[in-house]
Amino acid sequence: MEKLSKRIAALDLIKGMSVIGMIIIHTLLIYANVKSQSETVIGSFIVFLGRGTSIFLICMGITFMTSSHQSLKSSIKRGGLLLFAAFFMNFMKFIVPAVLGFAPDNFIQKYGWHGPIEQQYMYLVMLGDILQLAGISLLFVGFIREYVKNKYGILAIGLLIALVSREVSGTIIDYPVINYITDLFFSNDYPAYIYFPVFPWMSFIIIGMFFGKWFLELNHDSKKLFRNMLYVGLVFVAIGAPLVFGFDTYNYNGFYHMGPGGVIYFAGWTLIFLWIIFRITAKMKDNKFTSLLKYCSRNLTSMYMIQWILISWGKGIFGYRQHSIGSVLLLIILYMILTFSVQKLLDLLKKKKPVIVLEQPISVDETVLK
Repeated sequence: MEKLSKRIAALDLIKGMSVIGMIIIHTLLIYANVKSQSETVIGSFIVFLGRGTSIFLICMGITFMTSSHQSLKSSIKRGGLLLFAAFFMNFMKFIVPAVLGFAPDNFIQKYGWHGPIEQQYMYLVMLGDILQLAGISLLFVGFIREYVKNKYGILAIGLLIALVSREVSGTIIDYPVINYITDLFFSNDYPAYIYFPVFPWMSFIIIGMFFGKWFLELNHDSKKLFRNMLYVGLVFVAIGAPLVFGFDTYNYNGFYHMGPGGVIYFAGWTLIFLWIIFRITAKMKDNKFTSLLKYCSRNLTSMYMIQWILISWGKGIFGYRQHSIGSVLLLIILYMILTFSVQKLLDLLKKKKPVIVLEQPISVDETVLK
């Protein structure tokens, strides 16, 4: 059994891999032309990898339950800090290039804006990314952890959110500020586009919490936990597949706004994938590569923000969705180097002391996320 207290070592490596993966995926999505994304083997494979968001969210739920920070107050505080980080990232990604004049024209024209520039800036700041989902979820799942002690009760809540997600999708209350809040929860596309609405995406976090609770009940036995993930994953796929492929309009309807069948189906494959990765990483010895992955895991939130900001700024230099797959591969290497360089610079500036806003909400050994 691992020495690590209430900690699953494989999740460090999985989350570290997600950092490498997100740089690859986001570089392709921003710089590759349509042909490179959809008509090349490499581009199509990278786009496929971009469907791995559920891996991060389930890992987030597991580490949330096994974190040393168990108070409701701590969860709410970190949720608020993550929301602040999310809007700060959007400001740096979009507003800085727009104000300084190095946002490419075809990116601006993509949205077909006709209103005041201030309204356009507000739209960009409010775009809903994974950090908004994580922040809002922390404001709620802390109550689940505090008051729901039975693991099957936790699972039932997660599945219930998935089951009602299609019914509540598009809920709107016609007041300016409240509209945005309902957007974040139910994705009405007004006044901003939300990629990961709470309904249904919080389901994955709560499913992860179910397995985190199970891990504690198994006395931190990782082998048994991942074996149980495999069994549950197979059941989920068996239930979700006929719903997705037989009634796709209601149960799937696109990756970002899937219905109940889609959540169960994707959760099933995610659990199976996590079992496979556990079996692979269980045989891995500590080396420079695993140390790199663990470093990425410890700094996941900050590196997520860094790579998105750098990639967004680079549109002013390299253009937006104009490159062949060969050029994109070179840009991926460039942004790998830049992201790690900026993170190392931050390490020096903070003298290796973790910053709560960027680090604690997602570190495996500290608390919550990816």
